Amino acid sequence: MSKRKRRHLTAEFKARVAKEALKEEQTIQQIAKDNDIAPTQVSAWKKELEERMTEIFDRKNAVDEVAQKQEKLTARLERKVGQLVIEKEFLEKKCDQLGIDLSERESIHRTRLDRRVEEKRYFGQYGWQRSVDG
Repeated sequence: MSKRKRRHLTAEFKARVAKEALKEEQTIQQIAKDNDIAPTQVSAWKKELEERMTEIFDRKNAVDEVAQKQEKLTARLERKVGQLVIEKEFLEKKCDQLGIDLSERESIHRTRLDRRVEEKRYFGQYGWQRSVDG
């Protein structure tokens, strides 16, 4: 006796068989015999179709909501970036007009930033929190 080669059934085929079973125009056994598959497989596909039908519509709405939220967030962040760029350019122009050297400002900022990082390491090491930001 030779072994029967395993078939790979497409999703379309499974959906068609499950839909036929769901219609109940034929018995599960008749559908299985017509399509040369086991009746238990037809029942399993029918059950899965019944259980997951609502997901078709739920997913679409959920994806749409997530996409809308993402678009709103992206638009808000783009507006904020644009606003900050305009403010930065305005301040740079004013500094230039007032004769303020920005390279000096950047070194001061770096020193403060380094100090804050060191403080966070120190206070974090002992589980303390600073009561006043410096």
